[in-house]
Amino acid sequence: MRNPIDHPRYTFFREMPKKARVTAGLTQEEVADALGKPQNHVSKIERSERRVDYTEFLELADVLGIDVGDFNKRYKAALKKAKF
Repeated sequence: MRNPIDHPRYTFFREMPKKARVTAGLTQEEVADALGKPQNHVSKIERSERRVDYTEFLELADVLGIDVGDFNKRYKAALKKAKF
C-alpha cells in the first residue's frame, strides 16, 4: 500500500504552500522562525519528508498569508483538473 504522503493529492497540498512562500519572497528560514521551528522543519514539509496536520497547516497558512477558504477551492480545482 502506498504511503499517504506519497499520494499525488498530498503532492498538490504540499506544493501550494511552497509556491505561496516563494511568491511572498520568504525563505524557509523566515517561515520557520515565524513558526518557532528550525529551518529543516519547513524543508522537510516541502520535500514531503514530513506530513502537516490541520493545525500546523493553519499556522503555516497564517504565516504565508494564505486564505484557507481560497486555498481549499484551489486545491479542489487542482484535483479535479488532475482527475483525482
